[in-house]
Amino acid sequence: MPKKLMPRRKLNLRRLVLLVVGGTSFLGIVVGGWLTYTALRDLPTWRIETLHLDAPSTLYAADGTPFATLGFRNYIPVRQNDIPTYVKHAFVAAEDKRFYRHCGIDPVGLARAALSNLFHHRIMQGGSTITQQLAKNAFLVPSRTLKRKIQEIFLAIKLERYYTKDEILTFYLNRIYFGEGAWGIGAAAETYFHKKVSTLTLGEAALLAGMVQAPSYYDPFRNPSDALERRDYVLYQMLSCRFITPEEHQRARQEPLRLHRGNSPTQEYPYPDFTDYVLMSVEKQYGQRYLLGGFRIYTTLDRRAQQVVEKEVANAANFPPSIRDVQGFLQPQVAVVLVDPATGAVRALVGSRERVAQRQFNRAVQARRQPGSALKPILVYAPAVEFLGMGPQTVVRDEPVRFGSYAPKNYDGRYRGDITLQDAVAYSINVVAVKVLNEVGLERAARFAAQLGIHVDPAKDGLSAALGGLHRGVTPLEMAAAYAAFANGGEYVEPYVVTRITDAAGNVLEEATPHRYRAMESETASTIAAMLRAAVRYGTGRNARIGTIAAGKTGTTDEGKDLWFCGWVPKLVGVVWMGWDEPHPMPYAYGGKYCARLWRKIMVDALGLKGYLLTVPPVEQQTTPKPQEPAVPPGVYGSVPSETYGQETAPGAESSPGLSPAPPGEGTPPAAPPGQQPVPPLTPGESPPNSSPPPAGLPAATYG
Repeated sequence: MPKKLMPRRKLNLRRLVLLVVGGTSFLGIVVGGWLTYTALRDLPTWRIETLHLDAPSTLYAADGTPFATLGFRNYIPVRQNDIPTYVKHAFVAAEDKRFYRHCGIDPVGLARAALSNLFHHRIMQGGSTITQQLAKNAFLVPSRTLKRKIQEIFLAIKLERYYTKDEILTFYLNRIYFGEGAWGIGAAAETYFHKKVSTLTLGEAALLAGMVQAPSYYDPFRNPSDALERRDYVLYQMLSCRFITPEEHQRARQEPLRLHRGNSPTQEYPYPDFTDYVLMSVEKQYGQRYLLGGFRIYTTLDRRAQQVVEKEVANAANFPPSIRDVQGFLQPQVAVVLVDPATGAVRALVGSRERVAQRQFNRAVQARRQPGSALKPILVYAPAVEFLGMGPQTVVRDEPVRFGSYAPKNYDGRYRGDITLQDAVAYSINVVAVKVLNEVGLERAARFAAQLGIHVDPAKDGLSAALGGLHRGVTPLEMAAAYAAFANGGEYVEPYVVTRITDAAGNVLEEATPHRYRAMESETASTIAAMLRAAVRYGTGRNARIGTIAAGKTGTTDEGKDLWFCGWVPKLVGVVWMGWDEPHPMPYAYGGKYCARLWRKIMVDALGLKGYLLTVPPVEQQTTPKPQEPAVPPGVYGSVPSETYGQETAPGAESSPGLSPAPPGEGTPPAAPPGQQPVPPLTPGESPPNSSPPPAGLPAATYG
């Protein structure tokens, strides 16, 4: 018999695979060798004795003007023998549990971090040792390159060979940032507890150790509950490492939080809320290293807009008597965010009515509140336009309706029969919103809202989400980014405050690349924009009218606990929120009454709008602005031809015929569409009735 031969095709395929694998491996070795050579050739000095605190970094506004210096007024160095063992162990347990066993790098920790990140599909653990963190922050210029990572590894190994573990740990603790302007553990102990490091309790040490991961987020002054939760996690890690006994663990968990604000100097900044968010962003995105070292941090700040917002928010005249306490003091808080919709640049941000020059709870980016009817364009009407082809003149019947045990009602308890979608948006009709959301489908609508950065949980929120009843809530910054997509033709741009970071010589080290994508069709965005301009022209948002260029939506939650106005004029989106930190009823307070007025004042002053824009014409006589009068003056935002925004652009989006300007106050019901019985106004002192209770587990309904 003839001898069987192996098919040449199979043999060639094997050779090809071996050739590709071998070639790739060889190329990887060559490239890796070259990168290692260049990294070691440029390896910086690594002796700790040669180091000193660097020059402060500087923040710059959008026009290139410096406005803040990040100095070192709060730094207290601590000697090695003055740091108790349990304090060191707290940081080891929190940041690098194998610190005393590795040689500077921890392969086990790297593998564990890689598996965790792969399992969670996001970065959960970093894998860097304390020694690597010291090498990166003390000796290297921050950058996200393979060369810098190689240098970091070699420096960590050198440090471990030359210094003891306690020497490395001591220098690390003296150099890291703890928030509130405190650099090093000595300043942190003084800032938060008015103590020396040697007198810290176990619970206090664990709290400070837990802050290193995110000083702004775990700041106990501003986020005590999150700080305590993080402290307890560190204590558990100390127990698992056998650094403490179960009895010590239990006692430390029961320690109350005894903070002593004001006993040590804190860094003072202009525009504190905006500056605070810049620092939070730099820490999170680029690392603490950029907060020192003479770097230049360029931001998106419009100083004029920021000054206007701070002034108007602090002005007590903007607050109604109905939301004062019995002594006449103003208790509600305010948050305002201004964003350029085309770029995502945050132009102004205020998260508190108090103008303090130190870090505090920043409601603009940290407070999650119920959005009320301000959520309707995002969750209800935009998906209806996108998926069902509805438009401004689509007619829906406003009538009593029930979905299981949930029976939504309108804010005035009345029904209007057939009504167009545009009028339902303009007058913030609750029943129509719930019916439309049910037709779209809550799951599909939630996915659409997620594209705009708004989280809705269909299982927890139910159909009452149509009225803004969310378990998780939203922040003013999130709402500004979502509305910016409507103003930007359907493209969502993630908001940002840092444009670039350079060294002292002007070399660019980091540059912002905002994440942007198409969240909806441009036709959907223009249709919603047309309806929101109608809401301002003759609906609940009429107190925000600026000529014919303003668009927006009001929001008022049950009992007036949260008040909103979210809207835009060309080139600038603005969101205003009012409420108490602990939700508190505010009778007769409406987003369309107080937030809309404040929004209009801010937008007019921030952009320097004048002329015809300051005169609110009757609805029947509104005309396209004169082309020679720019709606927005040239500057940070560029020049906008006003004729582009003088009329609605979506098909069928004209103002409803026969509708007269609505009377003042969001609490009064709208005029009836033609051919329907007019709805009588509320009697003096009458409060709009609340919606019927939703099923168990769902938030209360909202209005306006």
